[in-house]
Amino acid sequence: MYELLRPLLFALDAETAHGLTLYASDVAQRSGLSGLIAKPPAPLPVRVFDIDFPNPVGLAAGLDKNGEHLDGLAALGFGFVEIGTVTPRPQLGNDKPRMFRLPNHEAVINRLGFNNGGIDALVRHVEKAAFRGVLGINIGKNKDTPNERAIDDYLLCLERAYPLATYITVNISSPNTQGLRDLQEEETLRRFIGTLREAQERLAGQHGKRKPMLLKIAPDLTDTELDAIADVLLASGIDGVICTNTTIDRDAVVGDPNAHETGGLSGRPLFEKSTTVLRGMATRLGGKLPIVGVGGILDGDTAAEKIEAGASLVQVYSGLVYRGPKLIAEAVTEIRRRGVIA
Repeated sequence: MYELLRPLLFALDAETAHGLTLYASDVAQRSGLSGLIAKPPAPLPVRVFDIDFPNPVGLAAGLDKNGEHLDGLAALGFGFVEIGTVTPRPQLGNDKPRMFRLPNHEAVINRLGFNNGGIDALVRHVEKAAFRGVLGINIGKNKDTPNERAIDDYLLCLERAYPLATYITVNISSPNTQGLRDLQEEETLRRFIGTLREAQERLAGQHGKRKPMLLKIAPDLTDTELDAIADVLLASGIDGVICTNTTIDRDAVVGDPNAHETGGLSGRPLFEKSTTVLRGMATRLGGKLPIVGVGGILDGDTAAEKIEAGASLVQVYSGLVYRGPKLIAEAVTEIRRRGVIA
């Protein structure tokens, strides 16, 4: 069905099509028609972070920033859903247009800028949803919060999201909030993660359950920077890492009419760069921390290659734009066929 709808969606502005697709997933779920959009995959259970996932293919953050479409998205067969990035206060994000397709490269550039309704709105939406599967909540800072006070934003979001999340993702790697990636600098990151870890353990005692916390990193880091981040991760007691966010590199899309647009590039051109970071991080961590692989998954082969590179789980987003929700079952099927998850 998605093949029939895609030309219509691609005739629309990318952000308009994004909203329409989310609305359609909700309508299909409420009407009991989700199976016509995508046949859910057969179970492929995997246990990571002491969490049981029905399959290893999840939805990356960014598609449903406010947690408004959990039930519709979950009905498509994801093993887990990550919502956000959410900030303490509502913010509009960057000026439109701010999403651009690059069809010749099966890619997307976005500079949304953490547009979301704020943490209180997200909490209300999650509480209303029927979804009881594995839920990640991705947290960030408001655009006008200076980096020296960024930790306050993350602590507030962590506290509010903690009771509802299965796990929390700390996003300091989006290229669309000025200065955010500076928080990945070694000493800054060490203090930053240390403070969040203290809050995580406090909240675990308060709520009687420890929720894993993951760090999402950029694909544009040098080997020296990756060495430093791996050292911080191993020393901090954090639970895992997501490799990677979008890239600011345009080498793979030179000549495309939209290549000049600022923002993060995702989709097929990101695959090699993000997988190289994933593979390198897997080597640095030596199996001591689980990794979630995301970036450029457009088919079953690329999903399985992320697992083979060292990921325990994978996430998709831009691939859904080009392949539709059948990508989920295709990815699970190929991971099963290759036997890369025990």
